[in-house]
Amino acid sequence: MIDLHGVDGVVFDMDGTLIHRKRGGGYVTIPGAKKALQALRRSGRGVFVFTNAGHIDPAGLSRELAEDGLKVAESEIVTPVVSAISYINERFAGEPVAVFANDLVRGWMRREGVDVVAGPEAEAARVVFVAHPQAFDYEEVEAAARAILSGATFLTGSNVPGYAGHGHFIFSRGGMMNAALSKATGRRPTVVGKPSKAAVRELVRRAGVPSERLAVVGDDVILDIGLGRLGGSLTILVRSGTHGGLDDLARRPPLQRPHHVVDSIADLIPAFSSPHDGP
Repeated sequence: MIDLHGVDGVVFDMDGTLIHRKRGGGYVTIPGAKKALQALRRSGRGVFVFTNAGHIDPAGLSRELAEDGLKVAESEIVTPVVSAISYINERFAGEPVAVFANDLVRGWMRREGVDVVAGPEAEAARVVFVAHPQAFDYEEVEAAARAILSGATFLTGSNVPGYAGHGHFIFSRGGMMNAALSKATGRRPTVVGKPSKAAVRELVRRAGVPSERLAVVGDDVILDIGLGRLGGSLTILVRSGTHGGLDDLARRPPLQRPHHVVDSIADLIPAFSSPHDGP
């Protein structure tokens, strides 16, 4: 059984770890997810979810998960937009930010104090942030590209091609927008979601414990295991999503591999049931 000695909280990825999204909308809860979360809470350890979803806020995600019995509070959910808001407000307070996202996310960022600009005004942005755009306007993309060429900081929640769905691959619209802006400017975005130091700092703020006392559970070697390794956390790969192949793991350097590999979250229930030995 996996030893959780010294672990005060567990950070879960969502897609491919707790749920699988359907092609036409909605999702299927992965067997064992509910019992795993319940066992972990009973042990006295903290529960957190860090998803790369850039189209919705934590309150909305909490409601979505609750519809199928996965109880995760808004305060326990972190997204790339959450870490982006902290990053921008700490380093670029009051500066104009061009945001490629849907209206919900743009409105949320404005309420959190980010000076969101759009349309032709994007050319004057000091930061360009790409989340999960629902649609785009070529003139706005060109304006953002000019801003980046003029020195604006180029940020993104994630720069991967996509994520694991229910029997299919979900393409990342944010990844597509990043590709367009990178092609136009020759610049690569700085990731503030998984895996990044900004994301680790956000998790530490939420959990209230050092990252070394967290465990990270996810299906993606690059995103989830990379996040855990960056923070010195215990890492557990589940083979229920994006990266299920052991051959791929064998080709990676040891420090990029997970500490443990299991078939699915159901296999972690015994470990999660062990008593918490922390303060």
